[in-house]
Amino acid sequence: MDRRTLLTGAALALGLAGTAMAQDDKTKVGFVYVGPITDGGWNQAHHHSATEMQEHFGDKMEFVYQESVPEGADSERVMTQMALSGADIIFTTSFGYMDPTINVAKKFPDVKFEHATGYKRADNVSTYSARFYEGRAIQGLIAGHMTKTNKIGYIASFPIPEVIRGINSAYLHAKEVNPDVEFSVIWAYTWMDPAKEADAATALIEQGADVILQHTDSTAPQAAAQKAGNVITFGQASDMAEYAPMPRVSSIIDDWTPYYIDRVQAVMDGTWESMDTWDGIGPGMVGIGEITDAVPAEVKEAALALKDRIASGDYHPFTGPINKQDGTAWLAEGEVADDGTLAGMDFYVEGLTGEIPN
Repeated sequence: MDRRTLLTGAALALGLAGTAMAQDDKTKVGFVYVGPITDGGWNQAHHHSATEMQEHFGDKMEFVYQESVPEGADSERVMTQMALSGADIIFTTSFGYMDPTINVAKKFPDVKFEHATGYKRADNVSTYSARFYEGRAIQGLIAGHMTKTNKIGYIASFPIPEVIRGINSAYLHAKEVNPDVEFSVIWAYTWMDPAKEADAATALIEQGADVILQHTDSTAPQAAAQKAGNVITFGQASDMAEYAPMPRVSSIIDDWTPYYIDRVQAVMDGTWESMDTWDGIGPGMVGIGEITDAVPAEVKEAALALKDRIASGDYHPFTGPINKQDGTAWLAEGEVADDGTLAGMDFYVEGLTGEIPN
């Protein structure tokens, strides 16, 4: 064998080794979802953004996920398995994954974790969420204008600050345009259970509600409203546009794609740091779905104007004067709620009836 052949063989071997090394150097990204990726709402929105992130990076990354993982011990086992399988970063996308994420992160200090909607962080755990209450303000305005019975129903998942903020924001903005409006809240104690959500929607409609808002993940409330007729709804997390123009007249859309791309890129670059992110309409993390022609033109115009004011920072949905449910003062005239209070919100505003469950 001559020198040229030896050099060619060596070069080929190095090339193959380099290719294998490049494959081994792929960044492995894991996602854990609390519901199915076809739920039409929260989990579908996360998975859609994750797949867009995957398309962005192409063969630079490996994408793994597990859907319909219950909060608690099951999620801890799934996260542990992902970490053991070589994941470089794991996104855990439900509030109830908070403690399991912290627990697993302690065992795998070299793995980065991103927990959605939680508040516990560590050196290798970041938190991120969206200011959904901004979108609820717009929904409340539309709801207050469009209700004919002055009764609005709200299907709530769990009594955590994220959900309470949304109820308060929607109520304040409905009340502002319609002082006679009343809210009825049903706590479903689930993020997604189509049967429970449908039952809750039906119960609210039977109580006279002609507008249904939801902080649950399936399209079951939309179907129940469609069956009842003359009831309007709003898409949650995903557009749920298959129910447009009625009953679904608009929606809150979660767009996590830019965040996912940014955080995975940081892992690739070695610049990832633990941080907390809470973005809203302005940065694009919260989108407002098309407001359909079922909404009167003047109401649509007012809703879009409110959206623009929130996006620009000219207006905050929690601007005083606002009292707490018991009548005690919370925010003075022109005073804006601080993020700390909002992040831990555990009270209703004045005018809402009923108690928040423990």
